[in-house]
Amino acid sequence: MLRLPGAGPRTPGHLISAADLSRDEAVLILDTAEEMARVADRPIKKLPTLRGRTVVNLFFEDSTRTRISFEAAAKRLSADVINFSAKGSSVSKGESLKDTALTLEAMGADAVVIRHGASGAPYRLATSGWIDGVVVNAGDGTHEHPTQALLDAFTLRRRLVGADAGIGRDLDGRRVTIVGDVLHSRVARSNVLLLHTLGAQVTVVAPPTLVPIGVERWPCEVSYDLDRVLPESDAVMMLRVQRERMNDAFFPTEREYSRRYGLDGERMGRMPGKSIVMHPGPMNRGMEITAEVADSDRCTAVEQVANGVSIRMAVLYLLLGGNEPAVNHSRPSHAATPEPERSAHTPDAEEIK
Repeated sequence: MLRLPGAGPRTPGHLISAADLSRDEAVLILDTAEEMARVADRPIKKLPTLRGRTVVNLFFEDSTRTRISFEAAAKRLSADVINFSAKGSSVSKGESLKDTALTLEAMGADAVVIRHGASGAPYRLATSGWIDGVVVNAGDGTHEHPTQALLDAFTLRRRLVGADAGIGRDLDGRRVTIVGDVLHSRVARSNVLLLHTLGAQVTVVAPPTLVPIGVERWPCEVSYDLDRVLPESDAVMMLRVQRERMNDAFFPTEREYSRRYGLDGERMGRMPGKSIVMHPGPMNRGMEITAEVADSDRCTAVEQVANGVSIRMAVLYLLLGGNEPAVNHSRPSHAATPEPERSAHTPDAEEIK
């Protein structure tokens, strides 16, 4: 996705998969997000970096949390934002993705943030030649959600390493356990790829019916016993059971699922003292996570939402803004915007489709 400063000429790039990122590129995004997070502490939470740029949120699926996060990120960078919802639009009347893309191109979109129910739709949009702007995948089908993985990694580094101490560092040696509906989770796929790139040891835990075919090719371990891996986990990421994507009975009852794979206070007590609990949201309280755990100081769900804005600011800045410092502390915030530079796209990984 990104070419680091000095790595040669830049060409238009995209963020489609967590596999697009090398270790150095991922760390660059996390470090840039730290700079962006400091902007949130200012009385005026805005930078002029993307002034005059247009970012389109193209959402074919409902997702208030992700859409608002991208919208806030773009506006804090002074970009113009257009929110496009498929419901009530010409898409609901039969317009194709191509025609929609051509319309956005005619409007001069510099970046398109797309969420789509079909796996591969963002890749199609990015490689079709229909638009010249950059494409950011905000979730496609059951495939990937790379910015969610980035904000999760950002939260992990802040909690386990520290905000300042983490600058320039990855997650080498950290042990992360991802629990739940891995089969339908684009968050799980992106996290496995990115956390592995950052040096973390990842274990996925799920009922056999919710483990994808081909998981043995993923860069992670697989377990069916949550209690066995909890004492060795620096972080436990609970996944939402996605009832809306299920068309069959993947487990006997919700009570049985919660008994085997839910995280309650007793199970949290078996985790190491400084370990944390994560959840991408929204949460099914009482099923994959209890209210006691969700409301505890060890749960980072609310932090993840705030960190999502900083990460998405970093992604948009690096794709559209260039390679100068995100926040120049030697000049006032109304200084001239750096010349925009763009980045190259790295092919998708073959292991996870």
